[in-house]
Amino acid sequence: MSLSVLPEGCVAKVLSFTGPTDACRLSIVSSMFKSAEESDAVWERFLPRDYQSIILTSDSSVLLASLSSKKELYLRLCEKPIIIDDGKKSFSLVKKSGKKCYMLSARDLMIVWGDTPSYWRWNSDSSSRFGEVAELISVCWLEIRGTIYATMLSPETLYAAYLVFKPTEGAHGLDYQPVEVGVGLVGSENGMRNVYLASQRGQSQRHHLVRRRIGLYNRSRLVGMQEPVAARENNAQTPREREDGWLEIELGEFFCEEGDDRELEMSVQEVKGGDWKGGMIVEGIELRPKEG
Repeated sequence: MSLSVLPEGCVAKVLSFTGPTDACRLSIVSSMFKSAEESDAVWERFLPRDYQSIILTSDSSVLLASLSSKKELYLRLCEKPIIIDDGKKSFSLVKKSGKKCYMLSARDLMIVWGDTPSYWRWNSDSSSRFGEVAELISVCWLEIRGTIYATMLSPETLYAAYLVFKPTEGAHGLDYQPVEVGVGLVGSENGMRNVYLASQRGQSQRHHLVRRRIGLYNRSRLVGMQEPVAARENNAQTPREREDGWLEIELGEFFCEEGDDRELEMSVQEVKGGDWKGGMIVEGIELRPKEG
């Protein structure tokens, strides 16, 4: 029997059980397949089940509701993240699979000393998707944490979390001091590992001005002394540049199981060395399906 005699609705039903990539490939079979592939019945299946409730929290909800088809909505969510949750998060889809991606803005993170202007400063940045970013001035205790419920993610999917940031002029203390990063469920033991937030490879030994820590909160003063700094770990991960011009460093992985309603935590910290570090702008922490 020729496929051309099948009702378009039947073809659309079959296509809805494939995926976005396969549906687009099959659309070239015939004009009838092309018409079936563009139907809302197909792309409704490729959108997340809770997409409507997510869109309602977006500042673009009216614009998204005015799009002419579910396929157009799907592609719009793939091409440009939407801002949700009162500007605290962004949401998008992976084009090939329709899996969810989130970014928690700096304002949605727990940043130790984040409200102390001498340590952190809140600014706008034209290259950021969010209205505010956090600029690290200088701290000796660096600790950033973010949480999200696993139910918000796509089930049966391996995710990776990334700190999204960029250095500023005068960045210091980030090139030779590794930071500990980790991803895991709240209340469970997370495997921590070391990464570097600066991409330059330091020399085997270098010197820096020592800040003498004074008092309970490690306030300090520069005393002009120099001391050797240990070499970098050769196998520690370093940042890579994103398409949007920011840098990212992977914090860890998490497999989201169907029905898991626990809270996921991502962390970045350097609290052991006691040295001062600064000169970094944090946009947020992104969660997206792991490729490959």
